[in-house]
Amino acid sequence: MQRWVAEVLGSDAFELRRASSDASFRSYWRLLHAGGTAILMDAPPAQEDCGRFADLSRRFRAVGVNTPEVFAEDRLNGFLLLSDFGDQVYLRVLDAANVDRLYGDALATLAILQAHGPTQGLPVFDAAFIRRELDLFHDWFLAAFPDVADQARTSGLLGSVARVLVENALEQPRVCMHRDYHSRNLMQLEHANPGVLDFQDAVVGPVTYDLVSLLRDCYITWPADQVIEWATGYCARAGQQGGFDVPDRARFLRWFDLMGVQRHLKACGIFARLHRRDGKSHYLTDIPRTLAYILAVAPQYPELAALARLLEQQVCPRLEQLSVSQTVETRDAVD
Repeated sequence: MQRWVAEVLGSDAFELRRASSDASFRSYWRLLHAGGTAILMDAPPAQEDCGRFADLSRRFRAVGVNTPEVFAEDRLNGFLLLSDFGDQVYLRVLDAANVDRLYGDALATLAILQAHGPTQGLPVFDAAFIRRELDLFHDWFLAAFPDVADQARTSGLLGSVARVLVENALEQPRVCMHRDYHSRNLMQLEHANPGVLDFQDAVVGPVTYDLVSLLRDCYITWPADQVIEWATGYCARAGQQGGFDVPDRARFLRWFDLMGVQRHLKACGIFARLHRRDGKSHYLTDIPRTLAYILAVAPQYPELAALARLLEQQVCPRLEQLSVSQTVETRDAVD
């Protein structure tokens, strides 16, 4: 890595400092050189595709989404040299005084992404894709409660829930979908706010997915009525900008609610996998918040009432069982 940086810069007069890491195998280093900074991404090729990040960053920047500029790349070894967005991640700076302004910027950027973002060459978030995501909930989260996992599978509960959530997703307009659009992947900037990160898994998918990822964020919670106000306001603006038909309020909120249930079930599975497989146990603290979103929404829809009862009665009282579940010795790529 240091040899490659020296070749790119034509100098070995630089310093690398650890900047951050994430839920994947990628790590990030801040490069200090000649009075300026840049970010070096180290993405092990066996697990990550830095080329996809570089290609999508250029495509997103071309339509007005502020993703990092790619200064240099070594796809064979998994290195990218990127512009530096600093340290002000949304999650660290959001508060009641600035949330309308910062979310306003994030929603405006999302509207651009959905109206003008690339779709050619992106995977499609189809029924099989959605079911694979939902399988994470059973295979990693419920697996910590074997009796509950067996009951949910043999009773057909998970299958019926999956059918409802797949149908809900597929009836929505399809747009360019970031797939992880939330407060840990948005950077507060003085100009062209926000900086957008972690977009390499973009797909073509339902219009409410990124919206609910942002507004019902697994890492920070806002008042429910405020979330609905943001969501319905966005629907009208984005429909006009993106050229898709805007449904009535009730139908849109159903799309939004059920899309959130799908995402939050997936997220619980991923958080459990990060703990059990990868030893990243700090993600367990995000599970109660994520489950709370499901428990707030599911009882409102008769087809999800049994899921709500299962979680409330048999899982939530035993969450500590997940924290002591045995780590599985596997090291595949994080999806």
